[in-house]
Amino acid sequence: MKKFVMAAVGGTLAGVVATTQIAGPLLAQESAANSNVYEQLDLFGDIFERIRGQYVEEVDPGDLIEAAIDGMLTSLDPHSSYLSPKDAAAMQVQTRGEFGGLGIEVTQEEGFIKVVSPIDGTPAADAGIEAGDFITHVDGDSMLGLTLDAAVGKMRGPVGSEIIITVVREGEAEPFDVSIVRDTIELQAVRSRTQGETVVLRVTTFNDKTTPNLTTQLAEKVEELGGMENVNGFVLDLRNNPGGLLTQAIRVSDAFLEKGEIVSTRGRNAADGDRFNAAPGDLAEGKPIVVLINGGSASASEIVAGALQDHRRAIVVGTKSFGKGSVQTVMPLRGEGAMRLTTARYYTPSGRSIQALGVSPDIVVEQPRRVPNEEEDEPASAVGQRSEADLRGSLNNDSLSEDEIRQIEEDREKAEAAATLREEDYQLAYAIDILKGLNALGPTE
Repeated sequence: MKKFVMAAVGGTLAGVVATTQIAGPLLAQESAANSNVYEQLDLFGDIFERIRGQYVEEVDPGDLIEAAIDGMLTSLDPHSSYLSPKDAAAMQVQTRGEFGGLGIEVTQEEGFIKVVSPIDGTPAADAGIEAGDFITHVDGDSMLGLTLDAAVGKMRGPVGSEIIITVVREGEAEPFDVSIVRDTIELQAVRSRTQGETVVLRVTTFNDKTTPNLTTQLAEKVEELGGMENVNGFVLDLRNNPGGLLTQAIRVSDAFLEKGEIVSTRGRNAADGDRFNAAPGDLAEGKPIVVLINGGSASASEIVAGALQDHRRAIVVGTKSFGKGSVQTVMPLRGEGAMRLTTARYYTPSGRSIQALGVSPDIVVEQPRRVPNEEEDEPASAVGQRSEADLRGSLNNDSLSEDEIRQIEEDREKAEAAATLREEDYQLAYAIDILKGLNALGPTE
């Protein structure tokens, strides 16, 4: 026992010595680092005063400080930034579903402004702006070297005013100008329609209206088809959806999942991580789902696509998504401003991060690019369109009743409608064909 106590004491003494030997250099390093920080702050103060006193034109000190704060945040990543009181208020309005502007979600890449996606039904979408476009000039002024917020500020303006943006697009030999008239953007978070026996739910953004709109419109379209027993499946169209609120992405995913993880977030410290799980209840009642994505599907839309894909609840069709796998937290600051700071990465249920990689579709389907003023194909000759029934004196089909013949004709009309849809939206038509195939292989009674 005596030996044990002595050993314990010896260990304690050794620990004290070791702590002293290690902590000393660490404290010295921390002190040196703090000293360096204070020196740099002094340097900032010197530069600030020189600008105030010697710059060729008088400048607003408040603007200088805001620019310095914004520069510090934007140097971290493309999504962290300072929000002036005006910008902070505008962002709150946007999350409620209404804001003023052109109707494009943008990011910054290689010094230029890159379009993540145009928003359906907005001036930018109507003007033909596409996901992946680079905006190099606004009204003749170069965007190169501007912060993202400064560039966005140049694109804002009074409703009804005209703006000319210069666009560089892959596949186009030269930059070209696009004239857009600014308007008040009222986002319709969800649009829906029926295509044959399929319910198509087009989610354009994730704001406070998204989940209520989705729930209401899904129920309306199911009722329109005469009940869930008459629905062959759902298409969740997330193409060109730039994202939005994390909470709404979780709720939309939960709407189609009975259980399991939806998404997890991990910050710099393990304690800051979080995990979100689905609650029982599936709005689609187990019917098959196809999710459509493309390069304009970002952030919240990638969370939904990744969750439904990992749980094998949906088949993901289209092209690789944008790859924004980070979470931004908006933190209020004094003076009614705020800062948007990247605080975490998010991970799909299987534990994969999509940051910079995106969600890869289960089935890659490219959307054929429409060529303006493309000449229509020559119509097929009358002979080529003729069938046995058109021949003079052909025999009648005596094995089918009138009802059976009518059913065949209706099926043919549906097939022709599907062929027309392929010309308008090939990816959507492909998704609907998948649902038809899944139902054709379903159990027979």
